[in-house]
Amino acid sequence: MPCRSLWQGRDPLFRDGQRVSDSQTQARAEDVARAAYGKLIAMLASRSGDIMAAEDALADAFVSALKTWPTRGIPDKPEAWLLTVAKNRRIDQVRKDARLVITDEANEMADTQAIEPQEAQFDERLKLLYVCAHPALDEGIRTPLMLQTVLGLEAKQIAEAFLVKPATMAQRLVRAKRKIKSAGIPFVIPEPEAYPERMSAVLEAVYGAYAVDWLEGDSDLCHEAFFLSNILAQLAPEEPETLGLTALIGFIEARRDARISNGILVPVPEQDTERWDHQLIDRSVSLLTQAALRRVPKQIPGRFQLEAAIQAVHAARAATGQTDWRALSQLYHGLMTAYPTIGGAVSRAAAVAEDAGALEGLKLLDQIAFDGLDTYQPYHAVRAHCLAEHDQIAEAAEAYAKAIAFCTDGPSKKWLEKKIAVLREKMS
Repeated sequence: MPCRSLWQGRDPLFRDGQRVSDSQTQARAEDVARAAYGKLIAMLASRSGDIMAAEDALADAFVSALKTWPTRGIPDKPEAWLLTVAKNRRIDQVRKDARLVITDEANEMADTQAIEPQEAQFDERLKLLYVCAHPALDEGIRTPLMLQTVLGLEAKQIAEAFLVKPATMAQRLVRAKRKIKSAGIPFVIPEPEAYPERMSAVLEAVYGAYAVDWLEGDSDLCHEAFFLSNILAQLAPEEPETLGLTALIGFIEARRDARISNGILVPVPEQDTERWDHQLIDRSVSLLTQAALRRVPKQIPGRFQLEAAIQAVHAARAATGQTDWRALSQLYHGLMTAYPTIGGAVSRAAAVAEDAGALEGLKLLDQIAFDGLDTYQPYHAVRAHCLAEHDQIAEAAEAYAKAIAFCTDGPSKKWLEKKIAVLREKMS
């Protein structure tokens, strides 16, 4: 992986020919899948245009790895091994299917240690990103398709993010992949004039991948998403939203070392600014400034630019020592006016509560009308905070309990449990 290379050296346990346990094999295969799934699919599908066939071939390669690595040892370059096996599986299938024409993908692939150069890997992934964003595909499936094929998310994860049933999402993804093949959508990087038409879905997918495990993870997926955002900004430096996305992720990444303490979430206003990456913050500020300069005069900033501006206000606390809640309230108002989302609505209420008081925050929470609000954990957490600030302790504890019930990550759950424990102590 370009931004955080998958470890390719040898541990003494993993020598060729030396037996390793099934659990070690499983763990190593999962590591490779997290780090390399997207680029392997891109490299396999770019010639045939058949994403589902590439997925099937790679799945067979992983099955083969689980069978052979325990007795033969895990190879130095597992990505290359998997790519070779998957290509050979694909060649076999092409030769069996008389309807398909054998192309140069049927080349002999005997060298299991060979793999395309890093530049070629990235080039193929970028092509696949733009294939998934092609205008011939339904707009609503473009981002989910990228999340699965390029960044390796499962249909269930994507379904949860888009608030649909897993089976429904899986069906939509299959239909999109069939459309790519049947329509003969070319695996090419489009000309610059086509960037605006496709870039929005690409940016959404990259940010979606980053958001999957930004809190707990020091994961390959987070680093891959940040890497891709930087490459997209280099590819389209005149597009304000590409710069905005890169700035947004940069601001969030800059706080990585400060966001969790002893396994418990530390909210941004409470984080130790000395632990922030100030060089990355400065770079993000510069990118956001460039985005503003490239924006058409009087044009409303894009979603990612607005969200990056919100993060810039938080970052300014490192210099001022305090959070400008009025500025945050105004930015969230602009975000909700132009790009309304459930997350933005709840965050706006939280900022207003800090700026104008808990009652004003509660009023805004009561006005939110998005679907899925009842099971949205941040809504209950912000409501609990506002109720506690207004000395409605029992109601606040009840809201925190609901937030805990819908919480899906460990650090946030521990933070919520800490908050509710304090309230229950007051009630006793």
